[in-house]
Amino acid sequence: MKEFLCSSVYFGVAVSLIGYAGGVWLKKKFGFAFLNPLLISIIFVIAVLSILGIDYDTYEKSTKFLSYMLTPATVCLAVPLYQQISLLRKNLLAVALGILSGVLTSLAGVLVLAAVFGLDHQWYVTLLPKSITTAIGMGVSEELGGIVTITVAAIVVTGVLGNIIGDLVFRIFRIKEPVAQGLALGTAAHAIGTAKALEMGEIQAAMSSLSIAVAGLLTVVGASIFANLI
Repeated sequence: MKEFLCSSVYFGVAVSLIGYAGGVWLKKKFGFAFLNPLLISIIFVIAVLSILGIDYDTYEKSTKFLSYMLTPATVCLAVPLYQQISLLRKNLLAVALGILSGVLTSLAGVLVLAAVFGLDHQWYVTLLPKSITTAIGMGVSEELGGIVTITVAAIVVTGVLGNIIGDLVFRIFRIKEPVAQGLALGTAAHAIGTAKALEMGEIQAAMSSLSIAVAGLLTVVGASIFANLI
């Protein structure tokens, strides 16, 4: 059975989709925020691979068809932004300052925590790109001398947490403006946060998808500056 699954080009896709579908079902049935479909699918995939004794490289090879769809799916995020272009122009200054403040807060937060916990330079720069999309974050981490695999893990954890606690944070701080909600999710929790924004509404989705790109570019510049502080 193991050999059959390892040789299947659809094994990884099937496991990933089953795990995500199960997460969606659990979220709809019980409604708890921690039952995030992405988090459930991650746990499910890890459990299946561990039980069957299949290594990650084998799983990754069998998910290439699913991974191929990430690019067009990301491009599609431009659609809600185009539909809300007039709103973007109206709030351009607020949007720009919101994203900038989010990026600076993320970088400064890592700096403070690194100083408090006594992290060395390598671990510090590894965590700097935690709030941007994986493709950009990996490049930033490698360029600064960080541990790329840990950076990827930090990015995923950050995104999942942002997705899970986003609603709670908005309720606590009474953030009801759709533009602000979208900017917060996209800037702090990148693509995974944008998935939450898509559930909330078109305006949130548009602002969040914009934030992913802009926050990524600002973090590339900001991280190179902050990297010299420790």
